[in-house]
Amino acid sequence: MKLLVSPAKSLNYESPLPHATCSQPVFVQQAATLNTALRKKSPAELKAIMGISDKLAELNWTRNQSFSVPFTADNARPAVYAFDGDVYTGLDAYTIEEGKWDTLNNSLRILSGLYGVLKPFDLMQPYRLEMGTSFAVNGSKNLYGFWQDKITAQLNRELQPDECVVNLASKEYASAVSFGDLNANVIEPVFKDYKNGTLKIISFYAKKARGLMARYLIDTNAQTADDILGFDRDGYRYSEEHTTDPAAPVFVR
Repeated sequence: MKLLVSPAKSLNYESPLPHATCSQPVFVQQAATLNTALRKKSPAELKAIMGISDKLAELNWTRNQSFSVPFTADNARPAVYAFDGDVYTGLDAYTIEEGKWDTLNNSLRILSGLYGVLKPFDLMQPYRLEMGTSFAVNGSKNLYGFWQDKITAQLNRELQPDECVVNLASKEYASAVSFGDLNANVIEPVFKDYKNGTLKIISFYAKKARGLMARYLIDTNAQTADDILGFDRDGYRYSEEHTTDPAAPVFVR
């Protein structure tokens, strides 16, 4: 089972690492190509392109100038321990026991505007490049054009016969995958909460729930679409009543 998640804007390069083994991103050369283009952008240009503050523009200009290959334990960090947003709060990778590290590494895939797709223990240097950024490079008018065929082909190379894909990524990042071209059954869980008597998707809660779902599937070594329906973390339960498409099971809290 492959679990697709989004990256996070917040990064953590300080916490002690529970896992020392690391690997190189499959698209490290493509990341270097993108960084070469980014490196030419001034802080003011980065601010305009990314819609960020002056402070963040300066920070990311510095990151772009500092980018270098090869990645090592001294200049990079395993991706699953570097991202620090709501999805990663739910995943809580720091507490995944050693016996589950292989399952984590074999199943979780992190979509990225700079790196394309990352395995959990792939080294990455700090960056900011959201997939939806209007950034033309190498003849592609945007990052979707640059990445979609590459990411889709890489996932197909990794997929085993009858392996399913669970899309836990946001729409922004999921759009970088051509799901119709994947050699897999694709499941897209939906997380809804009651608010003022109405059942709806609440972005903040849904992000954390995606991480919780990924953690549940890793902990239970889930293999099939039916295994997903047992998810019961943080008050969520599968609702057959609210599910109209088996490929989009709804979990309600």
